[in-house]
Amino acid sequence: MADPVVIPLSAVAYQSLKLTLSGQPVQLDIQQRTNGLYATIWLDGSMILAGIICQDRTWIVRRAYLGMPGDLVFIDQYGQNDPDYTGLGTRYVLMYEAGKNV
Repeated sequence: MADPVVIPLSAVAYQSLKLTLSGQPVQLDIQQRTNGLYATIWLDGSMILAGIICQDRTWIVRRAYLGMPGDLVFIDQYGQNDPDYTGLGTRYVLMYEAGKNV
């Protein structure tokens, strides 16, 4: 397995990123709602997960059959709180690990 990669996020309530992970085009939509932070993931133009709650140290994809070549996880660098948009990119870091869910 490769070393984990930090996904750059900004402290805004809604953001959409297009990036390449393990050679595959991925789009991440991150949205703050009243009851938490949620992610929608697109792989090669097809939505594979929609509205998944983001929690501290909990893998997001977890299912190899979805085709994602790895998995994503938020890490609270100063405790064990679930992520909130105000700390994205600083307190709460999104990591990608290739081969994690395969």
